[in-house]
Amino acid sequence: MTNAHKDALFVLVKALSKSEKRQFKLYVGRLGVNTDAKFLALFNLLDKIKQYDEKVILGSGIVKKAQLSNLKAHLYRQILVSLRLNPVNQNIRVQIREQLDFATILYQKGLYKQSLKILDKAKSTAIENEEKNIAYEIVELEKIIETQYITRSIPDRADELAVQAKELSGQNVMTSKLSNLSLQLYGMMLKVGYVRSDDDLKRVQEYFTKHLPKYNLKKLGFREKLWLYKAHLWYSFLTQDFLSCYKYSSKWVDLFNENKEMIYLNPVFYLKGNHYLLESLFYVKYSSQFKETLEQLEQVLKDKNFPKNDNIASLAFIYLNANKLNQHFLDGTFEKGLYLVKIVEYGINKHKDRIDAHHVMVLYYKIACLYFGIGDNKTCIVYLKMIIDNKSLKMREDLMCFARVLSLVAHYEAGLDYHLEIQLKSTYKFLLKMNDMHAVQKEMIKFLRSLGGIYPNELRAEFQKLHTELKKYEDHPYEKRAFLYLDIISWLESHLENKPVSQIIREKALLQTR
Repeated sequence: MTNAHKDALFVLVKALSKSEKRQFKLYVGRLGVNTDAKFLALFNLLDKIKQYDEKVILGSGIVKKAQLSNLKAHLYRQILVSLRLNPVNQNIRVQIREQLDFATILYQKGLYKQSLKILDKAKSTAIENEEKNIAYEIVELEKIIETQYITRSIPDRADELAVQAKELSGQNVMTSKLSNLSLQLYGMMLKVGYVRSDDDLKRVQEYFTKHLPKYNLKKLGFREKLWLYKAHLWYSFLTQDFLSCYKYSSKWVDLFNENKEMIYLNPVFYLKGNHYLLESLFYVKYSSQFKETLEQLEQVLKDKNFPKNDNIASLAFIYLNANKLNQHFLDGTFEKGLYLVKIVEYGINKHKDRIDAHHVMVLYYKIACLYFGIGDNKTCIVYLKMIIDNKSLKMREDLMCFARVLSLVAHYEAGLDYHLEIQLKSTYKFLLKMNDMHAVQKEMIKFLRSLGGIYPNELRAEFQKLHTELKKYEDHPYEKRAFLYLDIISWLESHLENKPVSQIIREKALLQTR
């Protein structure tokens, strides 16, 4: 049996909505082929079965084993053609591409004037909508036609096209350099998380300075500015400069708000910008602004004019729920946030083919923190175990490290002493292997290890000692990242003041609200 996740055709069929399936059958009918054509029979079978099973397909008699691969490829292509015809998928980008295809066909037919007319209109639309890669392709085709068939009376037509091609090429090169830089920094963030030492910082700074192209902000278009702010944002995240994160994510969102039409053309980038703005506000603890931004994002997503598709639905699910959880962490209202667990679990299952393991693990970590906040340590351990046991997770080493540290604390709180000893050893080994043994983690492990040999009446003094020690690192450039994943200080204060950890965080939130 082939895994459903690995069979692209099966995943595609299961991803279709009822209306898309209906449209596909209408499209097949329009083709004038026999309605019981093999590929339609295969489509109906795949639609019916719950799991991909080659034996079931071959047993149905639709197709012989030798022809199965070709039939699947044919069906896959026909579904894509049908989806392309769907008005839902007819965004500006697809429409311009279609016009370019039409113009190419007309050119091949020798209908040069008609071809140039379509190209001229498509080019204007592309430039208006910041689709400069397609605009460049259009200019290149215009040049080919003009060299073959002199149609225009404008004598400087060749110069005009050459200048246009040069401008578009320059803008595309700038976008490409900025998007490459942004992507590389994002990759660093996913791989190791925040900088952990002076060497890390120096390496990131040097990389950023070396690869940031020279630019004149006034001459940059929407697209170039967007990638510029993204690159700065990832650099700020990596270096843990959260005020700078706030600055560049605000610029990113403001760029869209100043160019409203771009929100509907690039909904994914708009959603991402809002998500990173919320993340920045979470880290700088601007609670009231966080709330306001989250409410605005919810309203935008409810707007009937906002684009709707599966990709946007998956992203909206991740961003809304991750930030709703963060809202409860900011306010210390863990109990109130429990309703989100079922919503998140349901959403992970619903969007499982569209959400990567990294995002799922981040959501599990947040749920674990939620249960830790209400004192349900055993459920907290269950969710952390999903992260710790995930052997395929190659990203976010920092997340894997802190999942283990939180698991240690939860084992201690749950009184699972035997398990604690095993956890201590494996966490110690893991952190050493990851080269992530920093002062905060060292102090935590030292503290938890010592607990076995002290009397109950000495416990408070030990908590106090650890609290004093960790307070030193609260504003340390590299050590403070530990507190982004787990508010250890509040946990210690809850023991010292004999209050629930949620109450401690709530009291701090009231003092910090801005």
